[in-house]
Amino acid sequence: MRELPQPKAEDFDLATVLHALGDPVRLELLRRLAADGWTSCLPDGITVPRSTLSNHWRILREAGITETRIDGKNRLMILRRSELDSRFPGFLDAVLGGSAPA
Repeated sequence: MRELPQPKAEDFDLATVLHALGDPVRLELLRRLAADGWTSCLPDGITVPRSTLSNHWRILREAGITETRIDGKNRLMILRRSELDSRFPGFLDAVLGGSAPA
């Protein structure tokens, strides 16, 4: 298995991360990664064209949100939760289901 290049945690940019999560499809991918761990590049129930989905994964990876491993013809993604939590404490909890302000 090999990994694709990804930014270091100290290089994460909040504006880039926010932009990456500003799309409903990418936000759903984030939720699935948080719940399921390693996820294939073609998760069930995501109904966008394969090329569009590939672009969404690229944006998440380049923002530093995901780690991608290649295993033969398969690409597997995982949320880089510990790195994101260390760089932006509480951010993922808020995005993934923290209670909304009253």
